[in-house]
Amino acid sequence: MAQIRIQTPFTPEAARQLRAGDSCLISGVIYTARDAAHKRLWELANQGKPLPLDIQNSIVYFVGPTPAREGQSIGSAGPTTAYRMDAYSPTMIALGQTGMIGKGKRSTQVIDAMKTNGAVYFGAIGGCGALLGKCIKKAEIIAYEDLGAEAIRRLEVEDFPVIVVIDSEGNNLYDIGRENYLKHK
Repeated sequence: MAQIRIQTPFTPEAARQLRAGDSCLISGVIYTARDAAHKRLWELANQGKPLPLDIQNSIVYFVGPTPAREGQSIGSAGPTTAYRMDAYSPTMIALGQTGMIGKGKRSTQVIDAMKTNGAVYFGAIGGCGALLGKCIKKAEIIAYEDLGAEAIRRLEVEDFPVIVVIDSEGNNLYDIGRENYLKHK
């Protein structure tokens, strides 16, 4: 199976070309944010204030990386469970975010926002944080340093491996996989 190469910025048009199950390699700039940072972003957005990152055509990785070892840009960088961001993701998607990277299921509200705005949810493999960290060439904190590992970071990535779990049409690999398993059981 061929891997689809994605270069950021990641437009809604590019997102709409992907299908659940597609294997992708992301290169360019992505951002990190977990639940505490998402709450702050959501509050700023609801107050009509500017966000500390360019959310338009962005991909946000739900990760709290470990500190970098000498000679590395970042430590282990495995995905966190995405449902923690479900209360905030529809707002971020409506503001122009087109991709999310995490693990686990998403809510109906998030999937509806993805379908309306042309966004996708990528899965990264949990337990492979050290390997994923090697795809991150540069990392810098750009907001909320007080949150430690949950600070917002700007990452420069090269061939960061992900799978489209939920596409912009709402096709969900978790459901598709279960259905295929039951058919062939």
